[in-house]
Amino acid sequence: MSTKTKENARVLVLASGSRYRRELLERLAMPFEVSAANIDETPRPNESPGVAALRLAEAKARAIATGRSGTLVIGSDQVADLDGRHVGKPGNHAAAVAQLKALSGRTVTFHTGVAVCDADCDADSGRCRGTLVDVVSTFRNLSDVEIDDYLRREKPYDCAGAVKSERLGIALFERIVSDDPTALIGLPLIALIDLLRAEGVVVVGTR
Repeated sequence: MSTKTKENARVLVLASGSRYRRELLERLAMPFEVSAANIDETPRPNESPGVAALRLAEAKARAIATGRSGTLVIGSDQVADLDGRHVGKPGNHAAAVAQLKALSGRTVTFHTGVAVCDADCDADSGRCRGTLVDVVSTFRNLSDVEIDDYLRREKPYDCAGAVKSERLGIALFERIVSDDPTALIGLPLIALIDLLRAEGVVVVGTR
């Protein structure tokens, strides 16, 4: 199936191998391609979690935009922030247990950066629109049994803070505050639609 439409003449590319972001973008019912960006996601010295999330979102988009004329590339990244400290993806069960014990009863900000880069501009200095969406999340006081049961059922080891909020992970929270409910899952669709509209992409209406 073609990834172009009559009005949306440029190809949309999601610069991510994340199934969560792919499933979110599919909600917009627009054709797109997927090309995972391979970049160094190590935080820079003294870089705040929010700054890191937006920088990495743009870096992913720029990495895929290089040499792909006629495309708009979407990049996104999420960093959990506990008192200014980065909370990344646990990778395994033991690390996830430690993360959730540290997050239990605490308020954490999930910073989700999203960027849209025009591949027809210079890959290093051309136009790349981006924004940051924050989700302020307060965790319940979690028992060891609750943590272990959740992790064994969901295995969210590839999620920041071991949180898979679109499924059983919602039971971990006491309160969630955000302008964009999809941001916590990893791709803020409300913000993305604004960025796409700024590029002339029709999301709802005649295509």
